[in-house]
Amino acid sequence: MKKKLIIAAVILIPILGFVYNILNSTGFFKTIENQMNGKIVATLLIAGVEDMTVDEDDNFAIFISYDRAAERDGKPNKNGIYFLDLNKNTLEPKLLSQKALKPHGISLIQLDSNHHKLFVINHDQGESIEVFDLYHRDSLVHEKTLKHELIFSPNDIVAISENKFYFTNDRFYGSKIGILIENYLGLAKCKTVYFDGKNYRSVNNDIAYANGINYDKKRNRMYIASPRGFLIKVFERTENGDLNYLESIDCKTGVDNIEFDKDGNLWVGCHPNLLAFKAYQNKKKEIAPSEIIKISYDETAGYTVNSIYMNDGTTISTSTVAAIYKNWMLIGNVMDDHFIILEQ
Repeated sequence: MKKKLIIAAVILIPILGFVYNILNSTGFFKTIENQMNGKIVATLLIAGVEDMTVDEDDNFAIFISYDRAAERDGKPNKNGIYFLDLNKNTLEPKLLSQKALKPHGISLIQLDSNHHKLFVINHDQGESIEVFDLYHRDSLVHEKTLKHELIFSPNDIVAISENKFYFTNDRFYGSKIGILIENYLGLAKCKTVYFDGKNYRSVNNDIAYANGINYDKKRNRMYIASPRGFLIKVFERTENGDLNYLESIDCKTGVDNIEFDKDGNLWVGCHPNLLAFKAYQNKKKEIAPSEIIKISYDETAGYTVNSIYMNDGTTISTSTVAAIYKNWMLIGNVMDDHFIILEQ
């Protein structure tokens, strides 16, 4: 009998340890306490605003809508790219494009006072990157569609110039079983790809679920989010576009899209409980928690991570992005039928 118990313990202890590690590394045990330093000034009824960016100098936001919940439930959905004038008393989003879009990550770069380039990850009819010209803030013209074998499972994108950009692929495997194993084991195999205007090449392939990506030009730092690792990885960009790994920021939450404020602080939409996020995505839970973190940098102290906003999902579920405009914080999400603007 004693021998059988020993054998059972030898078998069960590693299994229990493995299960505990998965639960702990996905935020299952994290305490969710509602925290909001400020007030909600607007709730805008547009679904699936997963990514957005703000031009604080020109007082506008660009954001995308992909109604994943409607698509999941077999209902009609209206996806698109929106413009929001942040300098008006009445916040009225303007639909700019519905061009066969299932948009995901976006990146906006200014070329001159009246001309921006907008890069959009698109999951419609295969995987692609759509390039648009944005004139006079709110006139959008589609320029081209980019496809390549390395645009495999694109999640987010950051433009370096008019013709150069990086994007993340959030998985390595293509099969359902491969994706399941990759996600639950947290395998660090995802590719980050650089396009130099002519050629595509992988510049990193060791991130677990590579997600949000953004570039701080002043400090020459590339930031890539790994929600499965609860990390933001920091790289130095070389002259030829390679990324040299410097360090990882332990965020203790499932980091998603990365935005900057005027002072160079990072603002990140997060999923503090990845399993709850997955259950919400699959309609097994009504809500899932949200968190917004701010990451500041000091030459002496390094990176400091502060949780700025947390919600159990009753106000907003599965936050993905926080874009800063003056004392406002625009918070987007994966599947809610709305997003919010918080005054800090």
